[in-house]
Amino acid sequence: MNLTRTAAVAWKEILQIRRDLRSIIIVVAMPVILMLAFGYGVSFDIKHLPTYIFDRENSQQSRDLINRFRSSEYFDVRKSVDNYRDLVRAIDSGECQLAIVIPHDFSQKLREGGAVPVQALLDGTDGNSANVGMNYAEAVALAYSQQVQLDWIRQKGIHPMDAPVEVAARTWFNEDLESMANIVPGVVVIVMAVVGTFLTSLTIAREWERGTMEQLISTPITPMELMIGKLSPYLAIGLLDTALCAWMGVWWFGVPFRGSVLVLFASAALFLVVVLSLGYLISVALKSQLAASQASMIATFLPAFLLSGFIFPIDQMPAFIRLVTHVIPARYFMSIIRAVFLKGTPLVLLWEDLLALGVFAVVLLLAATRAFEKRMR
Repeated sequence: MNLTRTAAVAWKEILQIRRDLRSIIIVVAMPVILMLAFGYGVSFDIKHLPTYIFDRENSQQSRDLINRFRSSEYFDVRKSVDNYRDLVRAIDSGECQLAIVIPHDFSQKLREGGAVPVQALLDGTDGNSANVGMNYAEAVALAYSQQVQLDWIRQKGIHPMDAPVEVAARTWFNEDLESMANIVPGVVVIVMAVVGTFLTSLTIAREWERGTMEQLISTPITPMELMIGKLSPYLAIGLLDTALCAWMGVWWFGVPFRGSVLVLFASAALFLVVVLSLGYLISVALKSQLAASQASMIATFLPAFLLSGFIFPIDQMPAFIRLVTHVIPARYFMSIIRAVFLKGTPLVLLWEDLLALGVFAVVLLLAATRAFEKRMR
């Protein structure tokens, strides 16, 4: 391989990027826009659930239960009503997602020591919010029930016995269970996949459309030199975008970074080789900037968004889909970057995911090199 010819192609590509305002906008603006959009627009934390209360008794005991909902950050008690009709109207209109109905004999049954059913009505159009809201409501009711039982035991003059088994839970790596800590590192993967593949998908197609491919074909440059020269500037750009996204994640969104910067950029460089080679292969195959750009978005954004574990846990997917995820490079880098950000995992423990990315890189580089032929067609 001739380094002089490779450097000349790389410099030519740098000049092309400088002249192409659209590419500069994509390089600078897309990572920032995607980070802000996903960082603020995507959250799995369900808090301040709009809640209505129908207290049919209005006693001290029922108000104590209501106050527990008011003091919880997961519920936003917006209104108290005095009939079912207003509850149904509020749920139908979307004003509330959870309605709590306290029976008229609530305190009486508590004094008698019997079970007291408290009704919870949920808007099931959003299944995830309804399921989480029900779990939160049950937790509030359980805590109140335990307090009532403890007060009753003390009134009887009985010394309450400690629970024979008590779970002392401690969460590692994401102590506050904030979804932001998972989302922001995942956005870095999406940005790198989309930007890297999109930009390189235009490289060869641009040469064909502008009529400069004839000049390249007439030179002694080899397909490997051409590919390396074309991809080198975008590898540097991709690493700069990685640094920008990582900086925004740590300093803007407050996501902890516990790993090694060297491990982050080494794995990022390997992943970039994969996505850049994929974009180059698309550009060689299609020879049209419009078709190549559309194909690159389909080939990277949707798989990286849906099948990498970014939104949906892979172990919860159907068996066939889990098999499909093994051919999605973003799956492996998603695992790496979350481990580096949140766990501080050393490089030696990431070898399986790095090996998978290495295999993808070799296969795509060879495929892209063989796909390019120095002839007019």
